[in-house]
Amino acid sequence: MSEVKISAESRTEFGKGAARRIRRDDKVPGVLYGHGSDPLHLTLPGHELLMALRTPNVLIALNVDGKTNELAIPKSVTRDPIKGFLEHVDLLLVKRGEKVQVEVPVHTEGDLAPGGFLLEHVLAALPVEAEATHIPESVTVSVEGLEAGASVLAKDIELPKGVTLTVEDDTTVIQIVTAQVEEEPAEEEAEGTEAAAEGDEAAAEA
Repeated sequence: MSEVKISAESRTEFGKGAARRIRRDDKVPGVLYGHGSDPLHLTLPGHELLMALRTPNVLIALNVDGKTNELAIPKSVTRDPIKGFLEHVDLLLVKRGEKVQVEVPVHTEGDLAPGGFLLEHVLAALPVEAEATHIPESVTVSVEGLEAGASVLAKDIELPKGVTLTVEDDTTVIQIVTAQVEEEPAEEEAEGTEAAAEGDEAAAEA
């Protein structure tokens, strides 16, 4: 995984008012923590951070105040629920060679067997442990020819060298189900309609 270099500034102002001022300048408030050190409150460039976060578990090389260089991965990202812009980010301090626990997106390839089957992601992301500088962006699972009732377990997914599961081997990640068919109107509803029609005819004859 390549590193994304981002310059950040330490900050001493906190609270909603300070956060709004930071965002008005197209920047994002954040916190860097880990390894038992005191949390470091940061201001990060909004566009650069947004582009970096397009890569899951991106490794960020932080230059803080032009003096301190740190490696970090995103731990928690808060976005505006309506407009989607970044409101806040928590960054986890990591070191080269260190193992970290993350969740890696699960992608699928191949076509299901004919028959109107549906693919259901029980886990959209797979919990794994990997070296901080070698976190896979995603894992890929083949669903070619699978039918309803089939499932893909965590142990069935091929992981890159040095990456291990942090969930039970028999955890279901993907399952194949039968597409729901729209049910015909209930028999009693049909009978009710017929009875209403007969009543209308009787009223007309009277």
